[in-house]
Amino acid sequence: MQQTQTTQTVFDPVKYKQTTLEQWNNAAEAWDRWGTLLARWLGPATETMLDMAGVREGSYVLDVAAGAGEQSIAAARRVGRTGQVLATDLSPEILRYAERAAQLAGLDNVRTHAIDGERLDELDIGPFDAVISRVGLIYFPDQQKALRGMRNKLREGGKVAAMVYSTAECNGFFSVPVSIIRRRAALPPPLPGQPGPFSLGQPEVLEKAFTDAGLKDVRIEKIEAPVRVSSAAECLQFEQESFGALHQMLGGLSDTEKDATWEEIEEALKQFENGQQFEGPCEMLVAVGTR
Repeated sequence: MQQTQTTQTVFDPVKYKQTTLEQWNNAAEAWDRWGTLLARWLGPATETMLDMAGVREGSYVLDVAAGAGEQSIAAARRVGRTGQVLATDLSPEILRYAERAAQLAGLDNVRTHAIDGERLDELDIGPFDAVISRVGLIYFPDQQKALRGMRNKLREGGKVAAMVYSTAECNGFFSVPVSIIRRRAALPPPLPGQPGPFSLGQPEVLEKAFTDAGLKDVRIEKIEAPVRVSSAAECLQFEQESFGALHQMLGGLSDTEKDATWEEIEEALKQFENGQQFEGPCEMLVAVGTR
């Protein structure tokens, strides 16, 4: 998640990770509760990511920043009884929901392990046929360390595949609230080196990140993934409950100011309503590279 910056002039990755852990522990229940929307919204792009990663019957898959595990479940169904998925995340709380989801789905080929995605060298299992990360890589302070760790966990010829948001301009469902909050809370632009939702949004930046990590044959696909819900109010509720970074950014405002900010966001999001439906612009990039 993004971190509020008010007086800092240097990005503090340690404080950022602590904030991120707290945010995801707090948002875990809501992220799981909104799982149906997440599957509908990100499901097609997830299938593309799994295709590009070569996930198939018998594959051993590492899922980094797995969250509540919806994409872990999708991978587990593909790999079948002869394969296995290890779902990892910084937040042990959110992994409890991933474990429960696997149990409810009748899958016994999913394991979970709480670990910092920049410390994959501490995992004592592998190698894997594929490493996947859905909307997680963008939030690592040291994206190169994370990518190199993913690469090092692969067998020769294995693939790393990651899904990220493209540019802010193509992701109004998220960039509109972020820009309003940033203005109302008088937050400065992100600091150099600071991660965030659009930190890998340019295809050339994402490709360079993969090649710099030693991955070969890098390929990137753009996928339209609009957020479709009943109204701007429902989209706002989803983001309020699930995107802890927005609350962190609002931390310096009074309750009255926060209420006014949410009201402005809802009004701005109405531009994406069309008849009886809300369709928030969202474009994902899926990248794959080979060890």
